This record gives sequence, structure tokens and C-alpha cells, in this order.
Amino acid sequence: MAAINSKTRTEIKGYLEGFIQGLLDEYKGRQIIKPDNAAEYLSRFSSNGELKPFQAALIPPELIRINQFERGLTTRLGNSLEECARLIALENHQEVRRGYDIKAEVSLAAFAEAERQKENYESATNRGQAKPSLEAMISAVLLARRSDDLQIKSVRADIYILAKNGTEFIFEIKSPKPNKGQCLEVTQRLLRFHLLRGKNRPQLQAYYAMPYNPYGSTKADYKWSQAINYTPWNEAVLIGGEFWNIVGGATAYEELLEIYLEVGRDKGKCMLDALAFGF
Repeated sequence: MAAINSKTRTEIKGYLEGFIQGLLDEYKGRQIIKPDNAAEYLSRFSSNGELKPFQAALIPPELIRINQFERGLTTRLGNSLEECARLIALENHQEVRRGYDIKAEVSLAAFAEAERQKENYESATNRGQAKPSLEAMISAVLLARRSDDLQIKSVRADIYILAKNGTEFIFEIKSPKPNKGQCLEVTQRLLRFHLLRGKNRPQLQAYYAMPYNPYGSTKADYKWSQAINYTPWNEAVLIGGEFWNIVGGATAYEELLEIYLEVGRDKGKCMLDALAFGF
């Protein structure tokens, strides 16, 4: 049985076609003027710091425009994957929210404890010491709650899912090659998600979700040391199929990639025509 039904497949395909068309409309009209001579190019000014004299000298403007389009698409790819995750999850779960604001009255002492736990995790990593488990950090945050320092706090999550069995999932969907600061920030956010919901695992399961693995098909293939060292890697991070399995089932990842491939084939000539030839 397919993980993505025909209705959702049509919705995803339509969304992706619109996503690509929006990017094409933005980039196809960009005027990239090939320099006639060195003096002319060196006299140019860019408020955004985008002058690249040696690349401009060697590369045709059409290829530069295509490269800019590719970089723009890569930057916004996460948005498309979040929306696809939402559409797929709607088939399988009670409730699904994207850009979900978790708002609650919480203890300021416990809120600050999430920051301390993050700092302790970083310190243990830097010193080569044993690091606390995610559950231990969540427990420390929940135990730090007081009743005399309450304040309304809000944290936004990328995706919230309430499963049919009552389990809550919260996902931060981020790059599979984060820097150290991003890893620690996500770790802190996961702790605060648990605090604002007032639940530990397994009732609430908050994760750093990487929608694909740039190194291979399994988690064991992954090599990016910042993520491995500065997140509770085995407990807090889902990568590739691990994430999509929760969202839609065992074949959801492969089926979604097939839809992306189909849209790529359908829109490929249109992209080349718009970016390279100005049609």
C-alpha cells in the first residue's frame, strides 16, 4: 500500500510546481551583464557585495543566473520539505500543524534551566566528558519548575503532530550540516518544547529532523562531526527515512522523492528556457 495517496500526491505535485515557478519568476528576469573589459567591471558597485570579477570574466551570464537560481532553491528547499511533510502527515495522524506556536505559563527557573543544560552539554563535549542523556536533561528542566515565578512563554516549532495513539511529536527541520551554534540552539529548543508541554518522553517526542542524509542511506553513514558531537545524536536526531517514516510510513521517503523527480522532469525544460534563454 502506498504511503502517499493519489489526492496528496496531486497536492504535493501542484505545490512543488508552484514553488518552482515562483523561483523562476524571481530569477529569470535578473539582468547579468557580461563585462566588456576589466576597467568597466572594476568600476561597478554592489550594495550586497555580489561582485565576483574573475567568475564574471570566465562564466557566461546564463550560467551565473542558473547558479543563482540553484542557490536560491537550496536556501528555500526546507520550506518545501516542511509543507510536503505537513501534507503527508495529514493522511496519517489526528492533527498536524506547521509553524506551530507552543505557548504556556511556565516557571522562569525551569526556562533558564534549559539554557544551563545546553551549556553543560557543550562543556562536557568540549572536555571530552560523559554527556547527559536527552531524557536526563528534560527531567532536570521539569524538576526545576517553581510555582512563584510563572510567566507566559512561546516557542515556535516547524512541525507538530498528534498521532492517533495520543503521542505528540515536535520537529525542528534543519540542515543536515549544521554548525556548532545551530546544534546547541536546537538542543535547547527541544528542552523548552518539553517544558512548555509539561511532558517527558515517551508522551512527547521532540526531534531535530534532517530530511535527507548527505552521506548515504543509513544513520551510520553520517559523518558531520558538529551534529554528532553537539546534539544528543542517538536520542534527538532523526535523519532521512527515520523522519519520513514517522510522518507517513515506511515508503514515504522514497515516494516523496519520486514526486520531486517527476516535477523536475516536467519543469526541467521550462527552467532551462527561462534561465538560460529568457523565454
